[in-house]
Amino acid sequence: MTAGPSGTTAGLQGARERRVRTGGIELCVAELGDAGRPTVLLVHGYPDSKEVWSEVAHRLAERFHVVLYDVRGHGRSTAPAPLRGGFTLEKLTDDFLAVADAVSPDRPVHLVGHDWGSVQGWEFATVPRTEGRIASFTSMSGPSLDHFGHWIKKRMTRPTPRRVGQLLGQGAKSWYVYMLHTPVLPELAWRGPLGKRWPRLLERIEKVPAGDYPTPSLPQDAAHGAWLYRDNVRPRLSRPRADAYAHVPVQLITPTGDAFLSERLYDDLAGWVPDLTRRSLPAKHWVPRTRPDQLAAWITDFVRANEDPATKAPSTAAKSTADPVYAERFGGRLVLVTGAASGIGRATAFAFAEAGARIVAVDRDGVGAERTAEMARLIGAPEARGETVDVSDEQAMEKLAAKVASEYGVVDVLVNNAGIGLSGSFFATTGEDWKKVLDVNLWGVIHGCRIFGGQMVERGQGGHIVNTASAAAFQPSRALPAYSTSKAAVLMLSECLRAELADQGIGVSAICPGIVNTNITATARFAGVGEEEQKRRQKKASRLYGLRNYPPEKVADAILRAVVRDQAVVPVTPEARGAHFLSRFAPRALRAIARLKPPA
Repeated sequence: MTAGPSGTTAGLQGARERRVRTGGIELCVAELGDAGRPTVLLVHGYPDSKEVWSEVAHRLAERFHVVLYDVRGHGRSTAPAPLRGGFTLEKLTDDFLAVADAVSPDRPVHLVGHDWGSVQGWEFATVPRTEGRIASFTSMSGPSLDHFGHWIKKRMTRPTPRRVGQLLGQGAKSWYVYMLHTPVLPELAWRGPLGKRWPRLLERIEKVPAGDYPTPSLPQDAAHGAWLYRDNVRPRLSRPRADAYAHVPVQLITPTGDAFLSERLYDDLAGWVPDLTRRSLPAKHWVPRTRPDQLAAWITDFVRANEDPATKAPSTAAKSTADPVYAERFGGRLVLVTGAASGIGRATAFAFAEAGARIVAVDRDGVGAERTAEMARLIGAPEARGETVDVSDEQAMEKLAAKVASEYGVVDVLVNNAGIGLSGSFFATTGEDWKKVLDVNLWGVIHGCRIFGGQMVERGQGGHIVNTASAAAFQPSRALPAYSTSKAAVLMLSECLRAELADQGIGVSAICPGIVNTNITATARFAGVGEEEQKRRQKKASRLYGLRNYPPEKVADAILRAVVRDQAVVPVTPEARGAHFLSRFAPRALRAIARLKPPA
């Protein structure tokens, strides 16, 4: 095998191109980044070419030597002749080794595969002849055909209603596999109407944005790629290898909305992979195009965790002591928390960081926000940054959203937590007092939901919005008319938004704490009193909340649990749950309590 001269490749700006000859064909290989860094090798699926990885590749190239190649018969790589028998997994393994030897002769590569690139990757990660050439393997949307074969046999030889249901479910999802085994028709379809309509179908069904993908070679790629299925699926499913154990660490990324593969396919995977990291992603099949930011973050973390000792970076996954459910759900996700300089906001940022999420901590107190981000990185966040923003300032929130989207991607979980307290009778509360409370407590939530929630809708891959309301939202009080009104509005906004966004796969939760030991009491204002009395009441309220001593960490845990379970309204403290119960079943009692005059 030999490598041809360097050049450039279309669709991957700045990439260096070379030709690698092996087994009578030429593979088109593109490289990005510093060749002295660890090599990440990306393998595309069907009916794609290497350009499907362009968004991920450019993000990874900031830290790694990134290599992509067109699988034989695809893109700018030549096809075997004849096609039949030219796409076996054994020959695809020859191609992988040829590319790896050409681009990283002295160090093992970190392999990443999607769809059929992942199917190939499982072969590479389990056959003896590739041992020592792969440092880690990240798989998405493509199972090992050997593991799949054993999965089918287990359910056919020891059937139960549940296992039969799993077989039927995956059988329905695999309709396209049967079609691709049909002689001639798939080629005619791809070279005809299907090839022309494919970009529009991806945009409409998968929300794949237009760009350098798919390339003009799509009809020919898809026609050639049908032989991937014909040469491999039936032989491997009927006679799966018994020794298909992974000899490398594996990261499995499962898009929960994949229309072609059931999550149940991976139920037995731990028996085949000694070192397995699992991630789930609320997305559809073509995640390299729809979620490049998330994939780049997860791949980066996994590569760093599995580099050789001389260059190994600490693994956030290894440091995490979070609940495994949280770690799988939030690891690498982008979470933005407002009011994050202290209290519930800071505790929430820390809880998501412990689960491996990337954190954007937002607060008017820039020093406090940056301190939260610094601590979040120590706790386990792969990335964390602090931002100084007043959530009541619409233009500032617009700028923040644009900045976060361009540098990190669209937010996966938004926590609108920023709020201020105000106590005092209705007639002691001035118009300016009302404006300050509503600007932060209500308009801050509106701005966050509208701006960041709008980005989630446009992305079309789901997400979650958490709005911090309060037990005051459903507990009237003669002492908190402005504060209670603002929080009741947040609660109703959350309920309305939850109904509207349900079809978009975006959850909305309203968190309703009661008395929580935070510094909101130290900064809360008391309407209608002088400065000295203001300070006295603040100290008294702080002392009361301190005696109650309900920690913000418990509220943070309730927030993570609400996102995982997609809960609508979550009263957190015992008094909040009691008030919520009375508001539904004994509202007259709650109104009677509201008439009680609080002690001065």
